[in-house]
Amino acid sequence: MKKTLYLMRHGQTLFNLRKKIQGSCDSPLTDEGIKQAKVAGKYFKDNGITFDAAYSSTQERASDTLEIVTGNEVKSEKLKGLKEWNFGLFESESEDLFPNEYKNFFRKFGGENWEDVAKRVNETLTQIMEKDNCDSVLAVSHGMVCRVFFEKWSNNPPLKSVPNCAIFKYEYEDGKFTFIELIKHDFSKEI
Repeated sequence: MKKTLYLMRHGQTLFNLRKKIQGSCDSPLTDEGIKQAKVAGKYFKDNGITFDAAYSSTQERASDTLEIVTGNEVKSEKLKGLKEWNFGLFESESEDLFPNEYKNFFRKFGGENWEDVAKRVNETLTQIMEKDNCDSVLAVSHGMVCRVFFEKWSNNPPLKSVPNCAIFKYEYEDGKFTFIELIKHDFSKEI
C-alpha cells in the first residue's frame, strides 16, 4: 500500500536572515518565518491534506514550524534523526565560508559528511513510514536534509537551495520512496 510523506523545511530563522551557517546550532524563527509556516499550514488545509502523524527535528526552528503548521491538532514527535547536517567548526559562521565541494568536507572539522546525513535521515524516515497507521505523514526538517534526501530518491538534478517551508511530496511503498513534487509557496500574499 502506498503511503505519503510530506518532508518540509522549517520557516526563516534569524541565522537565515543574517546569512549564517546553521546546522546543529539553532536560532529562532523570525516574524517572516512564522508567516511562512502559516502559509504552509494553509496550503495543507486548502488542499484537504491531513496527517496520521507528524514529526520534526529536535531543533527549535523545526519543532516550532511544525506546531504552527498543524496548530497542534496532530500528535507529533521530535526525532534526532531529522536534525540538520552538523557542520562542525563552521557552525554559526558566515555562509560565505560554505565550500562548493561540501559532501565530504565537514567531517574533518568535527561535523558530518553527506553519507552520514543520508544514512541517518533515510533510516529515520523509513522507520516512520513503516509504522502502522502512518499513511499520510508530515516531517519538518532542514534545508540540507531535504536536499540530501531529494538527491537519494529523485532522478532530478541536485538542488542548489531549498526555500523556507518548501514541501517535498514522496510516495512510500515496499521500502522505497518516490519523489512526486516540490511545492513552493508565494509568501507575498496575506494569509
